[in-house]
Amino acid sequence: MLTLALHTLRTRRLTFAGTFLALSLGVALLTVMGLALASSLDAPQRKPERFAAAPVVVKGQDTLRVLTPTGVRVKPLARPRPLPHRTVAALRTLGPVVEDRTFAVRATSASGEPGVVPGALVGHPWSTAAFAPYRLTAGRDPRAVDEVVATGAWTAVGKRLHTDTGTVRVVGTVGGPAFENALFYPDSRAARLAPVSTQLVVDADASAVRRAVHATAVQRPTQPGPTVLTGDARRLADPGPDRDREALTALNALFGTAGGVAAFVSVFVVASTFAFAVAQRRREFGLLRAAGATPGQIRRTVVAEALSVGVLASAVGCALGGYAAPHLAARIVSDGLAPSWFSIGDHVWPYHLAFWTGLSVSLTGVIAASWRAGRTAPAQALREASVDTAAMPRGRLLTGAALLLTAAATLALALLTDPGDLLHRKTYVSRPLLLITAVALLSPLVVGPVTRLLTRLPATRLPGAAAMLVRENATAHVRRTAAVAAPVLVTIALTGSLLGATATLGEAKTAEIRQRTIADFVVAPATTGTGVDPATVRRLRAVPGADISVTAASEIHTLEDGVALIRSQARAVDPEALAATVRLPLLAGRITALDDDSIIVNEEWARHTVGERVPVWLGDGTRRCLRIAAVMPTGTGDNGVYVTPANAPNAAPADRVDITVAKDANAGPVEAELRRAASPTGARVLTREEWIRTVSPHTDRTTRLGFLLVLGLALLYTGISLANTLAMATADRIREFAALRLAGATHGQLLRLVTAEALTTVTVGTLLGLLVTALNLLGLWAALGLQSVWIPLRLPWTPLGMATVTCALLAVTSALIPTASALRRRAARAAGA
Repeated sequence: MLTLALHTLRTRRLTFAGTFLALSLGVALLTVMGLALASSLDAPQRKPERFAAAPVVVKGQDTLRVLTPTGVRVKPLARPRPLPHRTVAALRTLGPVVEDRTFAVRATSASGEPGVVPGALVGHPWSTAAFAPYRLTAGRDPRAVDEVVATGAWTAVGKRLHTDTGTVRVVGTVGGPAFENALFYPDSRAARLAPVSTQLVVDADASAVRRAVHATAVQRPTQPGPTVLTGDARRLADPGPDRDREALTALNALFGTAGGVAAFVSVFVVASTFAFAVAQRRREFGLLRAAGATPGQIRRTVVAEALSVGVLASAVGCALGGYAAPHLAARIVSDGLAPSWFSIGDHVWPYHLAFWTGLSVSLTGVIAASWRAGRTAPAQALREASVDTAAMPRGRLLTGAALLLTAAATLALALLTDPGDLLHRKTYVSRPLLLITAVALLSPLVVGPVTRLLTRLPATRLPGAAAMLVRENATAHVRRTAAVAAPVLVTIALTGSLLGATATLGEAKTAEIRQRTIADFVVAPATTGTGVDPATVRRLRAVPGADISVTAASEIHTLEDGVALIRSQARAVDPEALAATVRLPLLAGRITALDDDSIIVNEEWARHTVGERVPVWLGDGTRRCLRIAAVMPTGTGDNGVYVTPANAPNAAPADRVDITVAKDANAGPVEAELRRAASPTGARVLTREEWIRTVSPHTDRTTRLGFLLVLGLALLYTGISLANTLAMATADRIREFAALRLAGATHGQLLRLVTAEALTTVTVGTLLGLLVTALNLLGLWAALGLQSVWIPLRLPWTPLGMATVTCALLAVTSALIPTASALRRRAARAAGA
């Protein structure tokens, strides 16, 4: 059987070319994914940056620890606690102490002076510059309150900068590690700009420092107190010490999604190719059965063919993946999607994983085809060699129906128990695959009726006998039509489901923002991640005719079911002002019932009954038991919780000021006064519509790259499958074309006929893909409705149109090239062959 399989591979190279390409590309992508994952798992820890030369760093408590029956649950605090005063005093007795402070700086060049000021500027005390270490490259250290020293080469000594806290003069520049753009102020000035210090550097023996911290700070299992950092652990005092891990986690999710889709589409293409190849070889299998071959021998022959293709394709794919992985790593680093140090390491296990996965995909794709090949009876094969209208085996029907019922049942279960899970990316990326498989398996049931309908519509009716030929060819060769339509179905369904889900969720989030925002104007910080300073807030409050509500971000933790520590985004608000400027979607209670002893929660909380008390931990880890004043719906997940400023200790600076113009005031003069009040610090005064556009969700770069990669793979596999299937089909239609030519058909007529057949089949696949898209998005729409967000569905018509046109071009090209080659033979010779 192995000899026969190898001989078949040599004589039917065209039949297996598509399978080989699909498997090679899939294994290559799996190799790249595995190498990237392995390289990220043993990635080096980022070294200390700001405190690389500091002897010992003491950092205030930055984690919340809650004791539960199953152990201690730990969550990071939004803002570390300040160091206790007695701890700082004890440390001063051990050696010199330098308190560290970090604050955002918004600056522009003074009028008439050239230069571009970096957008992400931070301020530090000058005494901390030596711990990086920074060294003066020009000028001197800052001494007066209006003097600063700058990092990098973006400014020079003598330049003036307009900042949100006044105009400053650059008296020095420093060189050193290039990890931030900073201005260093005199220590006294930095202390006034950022009164709270959460970490410090002490020049003393680390053991003595630990003893002093332990003796002066309150330490319990749930309140460990300040942390003493030495060596590489000093990196934990840098801003965003886990940013590399977070970037690599997002990257691994990207490659995991792409690899999963690649594996799915590979199985799909391989299964479709082998099924069609087996259907074409019924005469061959029938002759082998007549010559004495057993069903087992036929099955083993088909499996041996798949095994041979799988081994060769997996080996080639591993080689391609090993070559492509370093280039891809360099590209994602240059695009800022991975840390600068990221590179592909020397790992072996990803090659094993990719190779054996490719081989498994090859065997998985051929199982059903080999079973069908083994059931071929000699007389049946010879009798059905020309027509395959009965193209729906019982196993395929049962499998397709089972998958369809599974998709419906899991969707219904999710809608009844946890509709919010359907809004998660991992869910709306994976769910379409189940429905795509079910519809593809059941497609032969609808290919004939849909084709007949398309060829009879007035808008698509072809002249002469062309429509009849297209219709009869499609319905007489249902298996071929379904095999060509299947990859189109995959591409259209993935395009519509993935992009439609993100567009629908984006529209839902925008609708929530629009519903909540009733303010005429919103004042936002000059740059993202900073705040509106108190002086600007005071000037805004002084504007006549303006009712303002100032809110700041914080966090609240709660323990659900006694074991799960859940973190929720919180807003610190003034209830009366909030009620006048924001329309919260309340299900129960009132905004004005919020006070220092209460909280507004959403339905996602385990306890969400008005009047009920719920234990919570505030942003600094303080435990409180607050009364529920009002309840909001869950929505798309952005309905956090609301508390008063008293329950948001150490909250971030105010990052949003909603302003409503009083009924007896004129909006024009009020807007002008607001802009004058905000201009000294560069705060942005936005109208309601401008604010909605600014905060409406946008797809991030990693997600966008992931979707482009997935859809690009789908289109690539579609092209491979179409070219392979249509080439195989054309090879079997040489006699048919010869008979038509002998009956008087010209080359042009035959080429137009083949083009019409390809376009008709692409239309069938597109309609089935749109059906899958509609079903997936309807499930998402129902989930949003159950979350109290009712919006119209958003279909990505432009990407769908582009995908359809691309599939049509691929199908027509794949059909015309082998047909034109076949028509070069003489009709009489081809008919008698």
